[in-house]
Amino acid sequence: MSSPLSGRTALVTGAARGLGFEIAQRLVADGATVWLNGRDRAALENAAGRIGGGVRVLAFDIGDDRASEAAFERLAQDGLDILVNNVGQRDRRPLDQLTREDMVAMLAINLVAPFDLARRAVPLMQARGFGRIVNITSIAADIARGDALYTASKGGLAALTRALAAELGPTGITVNAVSPGYFATEANGEMAADPGIAQHLARRTSLGRWGEPGEIAGAVAFLASPEASYITGHTLAVDGGYLTHF
Repeated sequence: MSSPLSGRTALVTGAARGLGFEIAQRLVADGATVWLNGRDRAALENAAGRIGGGVRVLAFDIGDDRASEAAFERLAQDGLDILVNNVGQRDRRPLDQLTREDMVAMLAINLVAPFDLARRAVPLMQARGFGRIVNITSIAADIARGDALYTASKGGLAALTRALAAELGPTGITVNAVSPGYFATEANGEMAADPGIAQHLARRTSLGRWGEPGEIAGAVAFLASPEASYITGHTLAVDGGYLTHF
């Protein structure tokens, strides 16, 4: 049997570590050629070495318009079938410590950049007759504990997912989202070591634990695959039952 993504080319943003790395690794395992994106070329080269074959490095800042334009000129040479908008920033400071400029900066990376990359990716996908856009949102798009900047940006990304799905449906391009819960990534290392949060997840999630980074990859790979051809505008929560657990 052929691999489900054999012959497909993907771009995964924020792929040097954490969820992005795991997603890229799974897409390669499913047969895709994957461009690893991030700002740190050395970190990307290291990630590429850990994954092995089937990966290429494309270092650029998704918040930089000219850098994004140049990157997509390179991508256009080989074509693009799958875009995974994984990069996300977070600023957990309370409202009284935040400024208008802080919100603008957060939206630029968490919402404007995914919009821009999708806009650039669509013509390349149309040329190939296949397109999958998968946005990595968050359960913060559905529930909140403060964290206004991140929550607002991820809520906007969820809405953007629906809007793009509605507009791009006639082209055959699907647009979906994966909404992670609490994952024990490098970025969450300090939180993952906190026994208080572990106790909270034991009470608050159906599965009673942190998610392991690799557990996100299957959901993204499915939405990127031909098997998900009749799914669009959907957000799949991968949260151990956090949203559904009472």
